[in-house]
Amino acid sequence: MDDFDALRFELTSEAAHWRTAVVGLSEVDNFAAAQAWRSLEGYLGIAVRRHLDELVRGVTLELDSVQADLRAAGTLADVQRVRARLLRFRRRYLQAETVLEFYGHAVRSRTTTRLAELLRACDLLAAQSMEKPLRPLGIQPPPVLVYVDRGLGASILRAGLRLWDGGSPSPAAAVRVTRFNLFRPTSMLHEAGHQVAHLTGWNAELAHALRTGMPDRDVGAAWAGWATELGPDLLAFVHAGYGAVAALHDVVSAESPRVFSYPLADPHPIAWLRVLVGVEMCVRSYGAGPWDTLRQAWLTTHPLSRAPAELRGLLERCLAHLPRVVELGLRTPMRAFGGGALADVVDPGLVSPAGLAALERSAGGALLTSRHFLVHEGLRLLARSALEVAVHPERAADAAREYETWMRRLGTLAPVPELSAVAAA
Repeated sequence: MDDFDALRFELTSEAAHWRTAVVGLSEVDNFAAAQAWRSLEGYLGIAVRRHLDELVRGVTLELDSVQADLRAAGTLADVQRVRARLLRFRRRYLQAETVLEFYGHAVRSRTTTRLAELLRACDLLAAQSMEKPLRPLGIQPPPVLVYVDRGLGASILRAGLRLWDGGSPSPAAAVRVTRFNLFRPTSMLHEAGHQVAHLTGWNAELAHALRTGMPDRDVGAAWAGWATELGPDLLAFVHAGYGAVAALHDVVSAESPRVFSYPLADPHPIAWLRVLVGVEMCVRSYGAGPWDTLRQAWLTTHPLSRAPAELRGLLERCLAHLPRVVELGLRTPMRAFGGGALADVVDPGLVSPAGLAALERSAGGALLTSRHFLVHEGLRLLARSALEVAVHPERAADAAREYETWMRRLGTLAPVPELSAVAAA
């Protein structure tokens, strides 16, 4: 056997191995159980499955082309060119496999009935949190896939973001919540806020407002650098009120060195300030309340004197300007919101303690059982649950059981037509 025949045979065998691997990719049940795929809402399942099918089809067609070139090869140089193509195919296959593994992992968290219902409810609430600021602008919110993972912090793979295969955009906003926050998932509202800020262009506009609207240039520059995380914190607040602030505190709470940590490449505000600006959102929107206790406890645990000396001056000036930061974020008209302010588009007063108490009085016993209240007031119910844990910690276990009951009930309801139509578009 000469060199040409030997190399062509070896490549034919290797390509056959890749063919068996592609067959494995084509069956999504190899990545998550059929029951888990079925637990996705119709529009979401269709969007994800269509995307994955197209991804596998592209990989299959490329392998078809490689094998056709191999069969047509007539010289050693031809075979060597096919070998280079097969190596490129290897990279594409592994990239596609990463995409499939990501969605398979996300969907696998819905294997049990309980988790499937909870996460379907989270899908709906996260989508509604995007719909409120986007619908007046004529922007269609993408489908949302919420999945559960370990750890403390949430994250998002934005819809439309280029995936690991280098070409295909994500078909849904994939929001990761942790088991730590599964019964208090206000963090998913922050992550959905990243999608809203991206679609509306709010990141740049908020950064500009902070940079130019602060009387202290250094303070303005610092907050402008944190705008991409401050914006989603503001969106989580207007949807979930103090409950979102208290839940965020529990995620970033740490020993003082970490609370004052200032990694230069980190877009998040320094944790010490991030909690305090959340408290300031409550103060500016609601006046006095339980958030004052949180502020007192935070400053007692982490007095400014424990901050690194080189940061202390900036932190003190940032603290003094927190009212202005919140004013710019909540009350300043923005093109991103059609010329209105965020607080005009999503009224934080609806999730104030008084607003939530009024909701409970008006709904009576139907609050957690009526389809109308579950579907149309679900975000306020989430705010109510988060607030209950924050201000009545002795009732936390009962609040968690109540939360699970109404969330699972919401997760079994088909979405109302107008919401599913928006999400499917």
